[in-house]
Amino acid sequence: MAATARLLPAGAAAPALLLLLCLAGGTRATNVTYDHRALVIDGVRRVLVSGSIHYPRSTPDMWPGIIQKAKDGGLDVIETYVFWDIHEPVRGQYDFEGRKDLAAFVKAVADAGLYVHLRIGPYVCAEWNYGGFPLWLHFIPGIKFRTDNEPFKTEMQRFTAKVVDTMKGAGLYASQGGPIILSQIENEYGNIDSAYGAPGKAYMRWAAGMAVSLDTGVPWVMCQQTDAPDPLINTCNGFYCDQFTPNSDAKPKMWTENWSGWFLSFGGAVPYRPVEDLAFAVARFYQRGGTFQNYYMYHGGTNLDRSSGGPFIATSYDYDAPIDEYGLVRQPKWGHLRDVHKAIKLCEPALIATDPSYTSLGPNAEAAVYKTGSVCAAFLANIDGQSDKTVTFNGRMYRLPAWSVSILPDCKNVVLNTAQINSQVTSLEMRYLESSNLASDGSFITPELAISGWSYAIEPVGITKDNALTKAGLMEQINTTADASDFLWYSTSFTVKGDEPYLNGSQSNLVVNSLGHVLQVYINGKIAGSAQGSASSSLISWQKPIELVPGKNKIDLLSATVGLSNYGAFFDLVGAGITGPVKLSGTNGALDLSSAEWTYQIGLRGEDLHLYDPSEASPEWVSANAYPINQPLIWYKTKFTPPAGDDPVAIDFTGMGKGEAWVNGQSIGRYWPTNLAPQSGCVNSCNYRGNYNSNKCLKKCGQPSQTLYHVPRSFLQPGSNDLVLFEQFGGDPSKISFVIRQTGSVCAQVSEAHPAQVDSWNSSQQQRYGPALRLECPKDGQVISSIKFASFGTPSGTCGSYRHGECSSTQTLSVVQEACIGVSSCSVPVSSTYFGNPCTGVTKSLAVEAACS
Repeated sequence: MAATARLLPAGAAAPALLLLLCLAGGTRATNVTYDHRALVIDGVRRVLVSGSIHYPRSTPDMWPGIIQKAKDGGLDVIETYVFWDIHEPVRGQYDFEGRKDLAAFVKAVADAGLYVHLRIGPYVCAEWNYGGFPLWLHFIPGIKFRTDNEPFKTEMQRFTAKVVDTMKGAGLYASQGGPIILSQIENEYGNIDSAYGAPGKAYMRWAAGMAVSLDTGVPWVMCQQTDAPDPLINTCNGFYCDQFTPNSDAKPKMWTENWSGWFLSFGGAVPYRPVEDLAFAVARFYQRGGTFQNYYMYHGGTNLDRSSGGPFIATSYDYDAPIDEYGLVRQPKWGHLRDVHKAIKLCEPALIATDPSYTSLGPNAEAAVYKTGSVCAAFLANIDGQSDKTVTFNGRMYRLPAWSVSILPDCKNVVLNTAQINSQVTSLEMRYLESSNLASDGSFITPELAISGWSYAIEPVGITKDNALTKAGLMEQINTTADASDFLWYSTSFTVKGDEPYLNGSQSNLVVNSLGHVLQVYINGKIAGSAQGSASSSLISWQKPIELVPGKNKIDLLSATVGLSNYGAFFDLVGAGITGPVKLSGTNGALDLSSAEWTYQIGLRGEDLHLYDPSEASPEWVSANAYPINQPLIWYKTKFTPPAGDDPVAIDFTGMGKGEAWVNGQSIGRYWPTNLAPQSGCVNSCNYRGNYNSNKCLKKCGQPSQTLYHVPRSFLQPGSNDLVLFEQFGGDPSKISFVIRQTGSVCAQVSEAHPAQVDSWNSSQQQRYGPALRLECPKDGQVISSIKFASFGTPSGTCGSYRHGECSSTQTLSVVQEACIGVSSCSVPVSSTYFGNPCTGVTKSLAVEAACS
């Protein structure tokens, strides 16, 4: 490691959180209970910070790094759902291998010294296909989901018991010496249980009793279930849960989903949540008596394969989380929340000792004090969404920015204010790889990426399989395909004599109505048009004049799903596909084809031939210098050598239409770069003040919802790799690009009014250190190599675009260079003592942008 430079003495580090379990191999049983204040672990109340990381949305080689970053960010607990559909894809046949190895994931969390909250569900929502239910469940005779229905309860209990037994078999419950301290049954059922009436309430009570009967030795929770029966703890989900109250004075106040951002939909703008608001929500929760809070998500990851739900949930599940889709920390969100966690942990002795008392500090301002004996901690909140305030507390004056909380671990000194960020900012960049390059002297440089030519295979239009089904009338898609494929062909034919009333000369107006999600219309083998639904409504109504020929005419309709519904009452009954009417019309009449004889084909011929799997040779592939482009229903294949190093890899699918991609036979998900966000609704800069909602802070309006698609490093192999695409709409594969995700600059901006860095807190000191700006290179072995910008005074702008203000010290650059160049991290006091005083009567700030190498 390179040296670390500091211009101020090191303060006492926050006390390390001591886990009471010997998680990484010990077998001592741990007693986990609860009282009205907190979870109680071996007789000690605990203030816990948790974060959601879903094991199948990343890969086993990524797990240790992501979990360690979560621990470094101040987390005590990792929360994950259990995904029934991937573990039991066929009834009675289980799969716990690779990304599905739940026990290995839980052990990886234990190896890092963290606890686990296992949310078994087994309904999970999670923007996951069919809410995590396997599709075979839908076809069990007499079944009704999530209600007092014996077939459903039998299957739910069987799978829940399977998960519990698997965890017990590996010794992973705390009662066995493992890391699992909590489990969840059902999920947000209280949001929709009224639709199920009395049988829904009976089912909820049954689920609670069934869970407790499994004897895990740890508490169970039900989220969003105000009437969760004892001993289950009812918990809160939402953007804010400070006003939540559990349904019993004997239960602690717990927040199982603090939404760190929001999910992305194909056709939607990209949502994000400012960290100042997220930190405010966290601090308010602990201020108002909470002791367990979980970020949903802390790392979102990627919807690999066909796992995304919705419909229309994008392949990226980044969620604007503190750790991004690729496993890199997102700054300043990760760093500022880390500081918030440290500040809250400084208050833990007071938080677990007593209940809070509340005092008004004026309109929209309040103090919460935890005091018993010599222990005291206070939270001062300004919940005004517009105006800063100066308040008096215990005889002292405190400035509270709008929509912020100040944390005082000793009831006197502010260790952190949620609106004042001391953490650095890192600019994450996608660097496009060149397939060849020349040095300045003309010599050849080894290309960063080598791509061979493209092969192609034509996916035929219409029915080509021997197992096609012919039936009168239109069939709903999900009941027909059981989600074995996104695709279902509908094919019918009819004869034109020339005098039909639905004709206008040789044309007729064709109308096709579908439940969604995507439709392509082929007339006599040629594409006639396409249509698609959206996240707000998947319904499609397509109409267009079509040209018919004398004699036999054929209509082939390709219906495609983009993830199955995952939320709402009776979501499992939401259909897809072409249910009609389908009709031809002219000036003198119409022909309704809805009840005609239709032939159905589940999936594509290329899927049956496993064209996506390079280990299976197929004569379908054509290798030629020229290949079809901008045509629908084409498979493409190429070979490439992966970029060197360990930086995350992605593919930019700009130039393609819609489809799915496989790397060495493993699906990286659906791509759809032609699906654009609306032109309006985005903001240049989102004001964190005031209540947040999922539409408040949006970016990339008028642009593709997603162009970059993560390729996990574990999918790649040294040397030659295979990339296979199925293109539904039409595109040009020569235009795709490989990119790597890297950190560009590291920046920070701290003012004289900021509290000192939280690490400098020492409760025995009468005078704490002043504010300081800290920078740290993101990778081991890197040092700060240059200072791109430095200004002490009134700088403006953001990382990468800082500007000097009218007031700026001429000494700033040299002081920062001396402190930071050549070291991996540095700390610079924000004070006129070091930079001189370039202007009086003004609160000055220090802004720095640096590069690491």
